Amino acid sequence: MSRVHPNLTAIRTIARREVSRILRIWGQTIVPPAITMTLYFLIFGSLIGSRIGTMDGISYMDFIVPGLVMMAIIQNAYGNLSSSFFGAKFGRHVEELLVSPMPNWVILGGYVAGGVLRGLMVGAIVLGIAMLFTTVRIPHPLVTLSTVVLGAVIFSLAGFVNAVYAKKFDDIAIVPTFILTPLTYLGGVFYSVKLLPAWAETATHLNPIFYMVNAFRYGLLGQSDVSMGVAFGLMLVFVLGLGALALWLLKRGVGLRS
Repeated sequence: MSRVHPNLTAIRTIARREVSRILRIWGQTIVPPAITMTLYFLIFGSLIGSRIGTMDGISYMDFIVPGLVMMAIIQNAYGNLSSSFFGAKFGRHVEELLVSPMPNWVILGGYVAGGVLRGLMVGAIVLGIAMLFTTVRIPHPLVTLSTVVLGAVIFSLAGFVNAVYAKKFDDIAIVPTFILTPLTYLGGVFYSVKLLPAWAETATHLNPIFYMVNAFRYGLLGQSDVSMGVAFGLMLVFVLGLGALALWLLKRGVGLRS
């Protein structure tokens, strides 16, 4: 009988602890995004959407579904890592991980796995809620799944970096409030970039969330404002860049050993 590699066991243990934490406080981690997204579907999809009619040739309700699902995944993957790892810093038990024989990539991988799982759980719930308002089809399941996973990984890593630099609990709310939320709302969730003036359309193409939303929209609706090659290339660059930065921060002990 083959023995499980210790590193795999360590990643699984950290991820299981993260999932247990998410489920233990489900009233804070699962319920709020479900309620928020239901309100979005009711207000923007049913009430406002019935007056807008269509967007890019498809019903407005169908158009906003991919953006709202992706928005929930991004926010929850980011929020899970930023709050969980900062809590570990604040409680000083992150030091036990740092002095253990686990490599830094194992520590990072376990936390990121927890963030991705929370993003997927919330995304699945929001997609289920969307099915109450419209028929959800997935013509490109591989594109859909890969976009969700890459997006959750990117913002889990970003949340990790935020938690490393944060010195107090208020610091982990700054980036979501002043950077993440504006980028999400301006990332084509509620409108097509084709409706914007030239300068605004150009500015939108500098927003990385715009590419994630459109890749996911292509997976669900078969329609996108950007090339899938460009979208996935950009997402992979962010995964590699943020992953390298997070590992470097762990290696140097930035914000952890001071």
